Amino acid sequence: MGYPMMAPARRRLALQRWSAQLIRHLGAHLTVHGEPPRHDGAAFMLVANHVSWLDIFAINAAVPARFVAKSEVRKWPLVGWLCVKADTLFIERGRRRDLARLDELVADALRNDAGMGVFLEGTTTDGSVVLPFHSSLLRPAQLANTPVYPVAIQYRRSDGTLCTEAAYDGEKSALDTLRLMLTQHEFHAHVHFLPPLDAAGMHRKELARRARTMIVERLGLPV
Repeated sequence: MGYPMMAPARRRLALQRWSAQLIRHLGAHLTVHGEPPRHDGAAFMLVANHVSWLDIFAINAAVPARFVAKSEVRKWPLVGWLCVKADTLFIERGRRRDLARLDELVADALRNDAGMGVFLEGTTTDGSVVLPFHSSLLRPAQLANTPVYPVAIQYRRSDGTLCTEAAYDGEKSALDTLRLMLTQHEFHAHVHFLPPLDAAGMHRKELARRARTMIVERLGLPV
C-alpha cells in the first residue's frame, strides 16, 4: 500500500480498503458496533484498549486514522512494515523530548482535521482485562480541542469465547500471534465505537479514567 501522492480523502479510503482486506485474509470477521466518527471536516482522537497488533487495522477498516506506536514496532518482521504503511507515528518511550515532539505532531495533525488513534494501557493484554490508562497522550487532543472517542476492541471465536490467539501478549512474538490467528478456522473482531468525550472540558487524567470505564463497561469486564 503506497499512497504518498494521493489527496487525503483518497489516502484514507485506500487505507480503509487495504485494512479490511488484511482482516479478511487473516480469517477474521469484522463487526462494527456504534457509530464511528466521520471525516467531515472535524478532527477526532480514538482511545482504545490494546489486545493485538491487529487492533490498528481492525479500527482502520471501520474508520481510517493514524496511530501512535512504540518505536520498536517499526523493526518487527512484517508487522512493522504493515504499521509503516498505515502511516503510524512512532515514539521512543521514556524520552521526554520524544513525547514533546509527538505532542506537536499529533496536535498539528488534529488541527488539520486528521483522525488520530492511541492506546493508553502502555502494553497489550489477552483481552480479558483493561489495564489502567496513562493520560499523557491525551494532551494533543486537549491542545487542539478535539473530541475523544473511546473504542472497545475484543476478539472472539465462533463459539463466543475469547480468541486469545489474536492477542499479542506475554512472551509471544508478533509472528507467533500471526501463526496462532491462522490456526483458527475463523474468528470475530468486534470494534465498539462509544459516545465522544469533551477533551477540553476535563483534566486529562479524568478523561483517561472515564474513557477506560466506558470501554470496560461495554466489554463487560471487571474494573
